[in-house]
Amino acid sequence: MAKIVVGMSGGVDSSVAALLLKRQGHEVIGVFMKNWEEKDDNGVCTSEADWADVREVCARIDIPYYSVNFVKEYYDRVFSYFLEEYRRGRTPNPDVLCNREIKFKAFLDFALELGADHLATGHFCNIGTAADGKKQLLRGVDAGKDQSYFLYMLGQRALQRAMFPVGGLTKAQVRAIAGEAGLVTSRKKDSTGVCFIGERRFKPFLQQFLPAQPGDMTTLDGRVVGRHDGLMYYTLGQRRGLGIGGVNGETDGGRWFVLAKDMEHNRLIVANGADHPLLYSRSALGEGATWIAGEPPAAEFDCTCKYRYRQMDQAVHVRVLDGGRLHVTARERQRAVTPGQSMVLYDGDVCLGGAVCAQVLDAGRAD
Repeated sequence: MAKIVVGMSGGVDSSVAALLLKRQGHEVIGVFMKNWEEKDDNGVCTSEADWADVREVCARIDIPYYSVNFVKEYYDRVFSYFLEEYRRGRTPNPDVLCNREIKFKAFLDFALELGADHLATGHFCNIGTAADGKKQLLRGVDAGKDQSYFLYMLGQRALQRAMFPVGGLTKAQVRAIAGEAGLVTSRKKDSTGVCFIGERRFKPFLQQFLPAQPGDMTTLDGRVVGRHDGLMYYTLGQRRGLGIGGVNGETDGGRWFVLAKDMEHNRLIVANGADHPLLYSRSALGEGATWIAGEPPAAEFDCTCKYRYRQMDQAVHVRVLDGGRLHVTARERQRAVTPGQSMVLYDGDVCLGGAVCAQVLDAGRAD
């Protein structure tokens, strides 16, 4: 049997991952990662409740547990990138970088120093083996909870050591197992929000780190129709929270959407109507491409793509360019493809890798 370190978040998924591995007879060690330091209004560290749940779960299933502090690594490798992307007017996905830089780099190194054979987490995904012996990242059985999108930056070193014990289960099955075992996390609400920072009011949180620069909301022809609180708070295609009511001369009942950000003049470009041509495109340029296998399957190939996490797979053609760039062309026009978000590529259930959207190339262009 193997020695396995389990990344324990204080949630039900990692709790059941540890439980299943213990039942299989492995030597299991639970480790709680502290990656963000912040106190609530009562002066209590917001991660203390999760750490308490980890201790109780580990005691219940009779495994040793530790806590490790990666606050500096998280700020330097993930959060600083998160802030810089917002400064550039982009919409980043820090969870993707967190998985590569913290969970499967800093934390994996820590696990190996403990003498572990593997590192397990509660992610809903699976690992396979290709014909050439390389590890594959596969979708989780529960399509509604599959998290392979957030792990597309992992490489062979990480996947050779990774284990995802709940990847073959549905969320309902995970909760049932936790309930039957009497785990305190069995009914705990799923965590959402920014990786390791969690749920919070986004604007006040971001204001702590980046000064807001309010400006005009304008139509494409420059007509001012409102004010924005700071370009960093908005994303392409956004409708809610714009604060624009009916405007004389406009139609569609006052439903306004974000079309673009004019960083040079600090203007938020908006339009009335959900189907404005500038919200749609077929072609985008990606940067910082990474491949699960260490290399792309070909210089050009067809596959499917998710331009954001909850999206259905979209048929695309990919051209691999120099400098870690990709040219991704969708079969059908895509709505609100957003710079800063990840374009993750799949061949069936196999995650191939992906890239960060750097530029939409043909917004508004007729097919």
